[in-house]
Amino acid sequence: DQWSVYPRVISEAQSRGIRFVLGGGLAFSHYANRCRNTKDMDLYVLPQQHEAMIDATRAAGLSDYYDVLAYDRNWIYRSHNRAGIIVDIIWQMANYRAQVDDAWLSRGDQVTINGTTLRLLPPEELMWAKLYILQRDRCDWGDLLNILYNRADSLDWAHFLRRVGDDKPVLAALLEVFSWACPEKAHELVPGHVWTTLGIQPPHPAPHAPDVDREHIRLLDSRDWFGPTPAADAASASHAAAP
Repeated sequence: DQWSVYPRVISEAQSRGIRFVLGGGLAFSHYANRCRNTKDMDLYVLPQQHEAMIDATRAAGLSDYYDVLAYDRNWIYRSHNRAGIIVDIIWQMANYRAQVDDAWLSRGDQVTINGTTLRLLPPEELMWAKLYILQRDRCDWGDLLNILYNRADSLDWAHFLRRVGDDKPVLAALLEVFSWACPEKAHELVPGHVWTTLGIQPPHPAPHAPDVDREHIRLLDSRDWFGPTPAADAASASHAAAP
């Protein structure tokens, strides 16, 4: 039912020459190899094209969610239909830390969903935005730990560190948690220069230590929240075995 709406917005945007990438739960599912249903679709655009993208959602039959529930329209436009399907248009971080620029739109992986090929938000920018979502009623660090577990060795760390800039202590705190939860993985996947740049000690796991300390993972949340979902893990194994 959600995908019956999304292609209309995508088609309208493409016909108008609007550059965009896909973020949110779909990008997380790809980079973390952990399948998660998403309540909406997040499309990232350049600030100078956000009004054109809003017009595209209207042409696709969606209207402003503000009339249902007020929100801050300085960084996001929430469009929806009567069935409650939501498409978010985002052009800067919710905390105004940074606006979307060309790197947000050009460096991410490409995926094909139901026959439609789309570019994703890059993992570094996805993580950068989620790094600041550490709130009383929401914390995205679980997502960040999952992405690190699956992609830490392929991140462009030099680019990521430049993005984080003066906020490196926040990234250092995340890596300390990752090292505590997954000492072997942190040692194996995160380059040595990253620990040095952040001014923290790299992990030194004991010989034959497991890649994940499941006791620590359960201390953070007793539910199934970490590592690939069984469906994603099976799909990954099947893909790897394919000729």
